[in-house]
Amino acid sequence: MTLDVAEAGERAESPLTAEELREAGRAARAALPRSDQADYAPPPGRDPVGILQAQHENRLQNLIDLRVERMSANAFAFYRGTAAIQVADLAGAPTTGAEVVICGDAHLSNFGIYRSPENAMVFDINDFDESTVGPWEWDVKRLLASVVLAGRSLGLPADRIRDTTEAGAAQYRTALRRALEAPLTTRYYSPATVESSRNRNALSKDMVRLVDQVTKESRKRTSEHVARKTLETGEDGVLRFVDSPPILRRAEPEVQALAQGAYEQYRSTLPPNTALLASQLRLDDVARRVVGVGSVGTRCFIIALRGPTGEVVLLQLKEAEASVVERFGGVAPLTGYLDLSLLPDEQGYRVVACQRILQAVSDPFLGFLRVEGFAFYMRQFRNRNASFDIPSMNRTQFFDYARMCGAVLARAHARSPKAPFVSGYVGSGPSFVRALAEWAERYADQAEADFAEFVVAANDGAFAVT
Repeated sequence: MTLDVAEAGERAESPLTAEELREAGRAARAALPRSDQADYAPPPGRDPVGILQAQHENRLQNLIDLRVERMSANAFAFYRGTAAIQVADLAGAPTTGAEVVICGDAHLSNFGIYRSPENAMVFDINDFDESTVGPWEWDVKRLLASVVLAGRSLGLPADRIRDTTEAGAAQYRTALRRALEAPLTTRYYSPATVESSRNRNALSKDMVRLVDQVTKESRKRTSEHVARKTLETGEDGVLRFVDSPPILRRAEPEVQALAQGAYEQYRSTLPPNTALLASQLRLDDVARRVVGVGSVGTRCFIIALRGPTGEVVLLQLKEAEASVVERFGGVAPLTGYLDLSLLPDEQGYRVVACQRILQAVSDPFLGFLRVEGFAFYMRQFRNRNASFDIPSMNRTQFFDYARMCGAVLARAHARSPKAPFVSGYVGSGPSFVRALAEWAERYADQAEADFAEFVVAANDGAFAVT
């Protein structure tokens, strides 16, 4: 039995049972052998520099130089900012045709830890700006190519990088199968907590030490800690941000004037319990803040709020553009997953909805809004969220980290209805693992060539703001 690809693309639910979907996935190997997943050929007329220039058109022009600077650090930093280039390269490549809710930018640095509402420390995907519904292969390939590039940046030998990349692919395969053996509610609501003895026993002692170190360091990544460094209280008792350019600047008066109305609009999209909580917070100040690598140049703000006992709550307001998966990958939104009546205008809704699907436990402050023609989403700022510093990892830690990310990505994909098809296609043998590792090495070569072209173009003024 094979799954009708055109029919599958029309809705989230499937008339097939889980076992029928698995069988359809196995049958799909005839049309697209797993070994063919290793193939990479640059599409005709590809223009990586042109794609980046197109992305810059709608961004804050005074921050373009900073984005180019951050992406110029090395090939891995460049790769972090080039999800658009990769989906454009993948757009014409064959896929199995079974879509899931995808991260859209699942490289190694977009995983990390954060605090759940129950005060547990969770390891999960932590960036959803490009999330949407699309080919499951695109997430896996982006993750594995990042393993290769990060491994090269660490100076690891080629055979060690290959072993690590295959381990990440194998863990995705195994974790997907195990997730699908669990009840649906378990797939949705069981987070990967860093305190779990089962999770810790699957890691090396080196990795457990690193997890404990990052968890300890995350205690400083709270609203209270940021407030002490970035806010001052005026004579009127109102909190105000202290400028620290170019990273942090108080918002202009016209932005401040819009803030209260925007906050009220945002509250209307929250769950009732969080909306009631948020209604008791007083908005004091707004600042512009630069974040990330690929996100530099998008409109991003930090909002300072004061609670009834004087406690400070910081929220991040971040612009949400159309996902690169749609804009550069040509994947149109599909019915049955998201409320298409809110799209394309409410891109913040897309980000929030996909985050809630992909994460087992999410930020209760997630909400969305639209201001002055721009779409945004809101979330907590510094909720003990912390990333792992890849350049400081040793070989063992890097190996384990690739496996951790592969497992979490599989758990996220397992929440979509067609995940059994994916598991059936992937199977249990080495074909999928070897093919995806081979593809990752080939695409890492492409990314390094693109990086070299990018550096030359930047030096020649291709990204200069006029």
